Amino acid sequence: MAGIRVREDYRSLSGPEKAAILMLALGEEHASHLFVYMDDEEIKELSQTMANLGTISSTLVERLCVEFAEQLSTTGSLVGTYESTERLLLKVMGRDKVDTIMEEIRGPAGRTMWEKLANVNEMVLANYLKNEYPQTVAVVLSKIRSDHAARVLGLLPESFAMEVIMRMLRMEAVQKEVLDDVERTLRQEFMSNLARTARRDAHEMMAEIFNNLERQTENKFLAALEERNRDSADRIKALMFTFEDLTRLDTSGVQTLLRSVDKGKLVIALKGASESLKDMFFGNMSERAGKLLKEEMASMGPVRLKEVDEAQMHMVQTAKDLAARGEIVISEGKAEDELVY
Repeated sequence: MAGIRVREDYRSLSGPEKAAILMLALGEEHASHLFVYMDDEEIKELSQTMANLGTISSTLVERLCVEFAEQLSTTGSLVGTYESTERLLLKVMGRDKVDTIMEEIRGPAGRTMWEKLANVNEMVLANYLKNEYPQTVAVVLSKIRSDHAARVLGLLPESFAMEVIMRMLRMEAVQKEVLDDVERTLRQEFMSNLARTARRDAHEMMAEIFNNLERQTENKFLAALEERNRDSADRIKALMFTFEDLTRLDTSGVQTLLRSVDKGKLVIALKGASESLKDMFFGNMSERAGKLLKEEMASMGPVRLKEVDEAQMHMVQTAKDLAARGEIVISEGKAEDELVY
């Protein structure tokens, strides 16, 4: 048993851990009667804790089960494992329900299937998806986070990726039977659980994904999309929020953004900015702060385009977060957005 840590500190145990040890100590038959009185969330929490207990010393078990000390003192340690937890759950519920609970506690971490997929390396996910039908890939990418979908899309073969994009743009609300089939397949590959089914506007979703692509990849896909469907390409470009769109901020918004953004990212982002955008930011700084920033930019020397893109995306995301909290207003450039003093 060398290398296995035996837990002996009673004070370090949480409430769920104490409950899990007691359930294991009671044995499958007695514990099964207790599960009947719990709801699904309680069973999930307790099951996950049981599965991750590891080795518990008999001394600790005895302290928690004083009334059974005589019996427990001869049994030695308890080991909470996925297998013992699964056997215990099968005593009180059907195989399908147990499988769902066990899949959720095994990981990758996340409560829904799509949250789990967000923790799967994009290369792993792309290698898996490139062998699926483009429509299946479109369903998957429409359900996961935009930044993760962008990384996966960029790793797919170009012609295949364009087929996926076209299907995402034409995709109607996904039928439950289709989504269930996709989930069932992915569950086997990534040990995930049932997903939520909220649907977003296809062009808005694609604009968010394109926002998270590297500049060269974004330009490549947009150019290809313009050839195949100019209307969709124009709608996506109109919905995308880029670094240059920060010119739509008013004076107060620019100053709020400057206070909130990482200063190191600001220097790199402005290295690749247009002169008009540089002027806007420098015009909202004190003369001394602007001078120091210009000196830092000059001393930095050449910067890789990828680093500039990442820094600019950081500023865009910061602006979006501030707008979502109501701390700044991003004008859409319409007449109704103009301010009257």
